[in-house]
Amino acid sequence: MADAKVIPFDEDRPRRRIPRRVRALSVPEPVEPPQAPEPAPEPAPSGSGDGWDRRIAGGLAFLRRRITGDYEVDEFGYDKELTDQVLMSLMRPLYDKYFRVEVRGIENIPAEGGALIVANHSGTLPLDGLMLQVAVHDRHPAQRHLRLLAADLVFMLPVVNELARKAGHTLACAEDAQRLLEAGELVGVMPEGFKGIGKPFGDRYKLQRFGRGGFVSTALRAGTPIVPCSIVGAEEIYPMVGNAKTLARLLGVPYFPITPTFPWLGPLGAVPLPTKWTIQFGEPIPTAGYAAEAAEDPMLMFNLTDQVREQIQHTLYKLLVQRRSVFF
Repeated sequence: MADAKVIPFDEDRPRRRIPRRVRALSVPEPVEPPQAPEPAPEPAPSGSGDGWDRRIAGGLAFLRRRITGDYEVDEFGYDKELTDQVLMSLMRPLYDKYFRVEVRGIENIPAEGGALIVANHSGTLPLDGLMLQVAVHDRHPAQRHLRLLAADLVFMLPVVNELARKAGHTLACAEDAQRLLEAGELVGVMPEGFKGIGKPFGDRYKLQRFGRGGFVSTALRAGTPIVPCSIVGAEEIYPMVGNAKTLARLLGVPYFPITPTFPWLGPLGAVPLPTKWTIQFGEPIPTAGYAAEAAEDPMLMFNLTDQVREQIQHTLYKLLVQRRSVFF
């Protein structure tokens, strides 16, 4: 085996001595200043770019379903998609900006299951029912839909008939109301009827007769709670100072209102006054604890009807004392 070759470490070269006091100084390399991070791209403002694209696409899809008939209505003619995307959107500016509705006691409406909401009726034209519908949908955490019971006249008018059905309204009869309640729907009724919305301005906020208590019988049969509701502000939108009864009979309507602006200003007189509204839902009155035959007890009907009416009237007076102005 060959010997390994040894590589000398410059043994023959003279070694140089470095003085102890001399030190080699290393010059530091120039350091570049840190660069600022690139700013993140700003998000596109809402309502522009992709937002508008989504809206346009959604609108086109909605129109396509309308044209092709690819949408659903229930047995009463209620069209949920049309109500949410069109009808509610049309009523919401009136609710938010014009009447500036304040809602109280929305927690008294159950989150699920059937319930009967009983409210006072006023205003010459039934705008209070529409505002009540928006209030329940927009203010309730579950965004529940209110199915209003309407008078026969509503379903005899062209265009109005179709819109009412699409918005979830149905005929004010016990059979339809009970079917809706048993299906877990919120049902709204205004027992004063035309006597409420057609009363003179001097009788504002004085509840009219509540009928024979048919709404109580319906709630008892369905075993659903009754939620009293008081609406302040609707009485002043069309101050009714007179009633042209002869003209009303010729037109086949319950009354023909005369207000300080209508019919004197023509179509402009039909614009409601911008009053400030308050809608308050009271504590529910349970009915599930009654026996099945309780719906046939006239004394019980009278007592429950009177209890609901008194609660609504008392709340109306309380709200009137609290409000600062009709318009603010």
